[in-house]
Amino acid sequence: MWLREILMIIVVALVISSLLRAFIVQVFWIPSPSMHNTLVEDDRIAVSRIDALRSNVHRGDVVVFDDTLGWLGSSQATSPSVLRRLGEFTGFVPGGSEQTLVKRVIGVGGDRVSCTSANGKVSVNGVELDETYVPDGQVPCGERTFDVVVPEGHLWVMGDNRSNSADSRYHMGSGQSPYVPVSSVVGTVQAVIWPTSRWTTDIAHHEVFASVPDAS
Repeated sequence: MWLREILMIIVVALVISSLLRAFIVQVFWIPSPSMHNTLVEDDRIAVSRIDALRSNVHRGDVVVFDDTLGWLGSSQATSPSVLRRLGEFTGFVPGGSEQTLVKRVIGVGGDRVSCTSANGKVSVNGVELDETYVPDGQVPCGERTFDVVVPEGHLWVMGDNRSNSADSRYHMGSGQSPYVPVSSVVGTVQAVIWPTSRWTTDIAHHEVFASVPDAS
């Protein structure tokens, strides 16, 4: 009888964990330096799925999204094992980076995002951004200039580590779309939860975009 009760508890725990992962929160780990210094390698991050389910994504959010555009390429994208897939599905193993990316939302549908000024700052709808999350000494635009209008239902995303991030800038003219579909967003990053020395909820920076007007 006790064995049956233990099995029932395990099944219920797995179901609850799976539901939490599907509808509320999922844990991911960071494999690359593209979001330094906000996120660094081996950080574990808590990602809220609620905003994604509502398609409620804003400028300044840091989002995890599925690589539906093929940005990772076949050499970087690998298939996780069955056990890892099961662990990720139940929530007992952090989601990996095999088919997902994490970047900051700079522009939403209808926004004009540009980087043509001599000071190397990014502008959204004519307003220059003071991007406090970009590491000291880096040019916010990186080495690429651009002037784009984001299609409706899509996002323009950039890594905080502008000198080491294959983001929307990198995929202009590459034969791949530089615009991430909102439907590809898994969720918004809410916190770094591991290691404990890195714990923080200071992830999204909506204040940077506070003076940006809506797209005309």
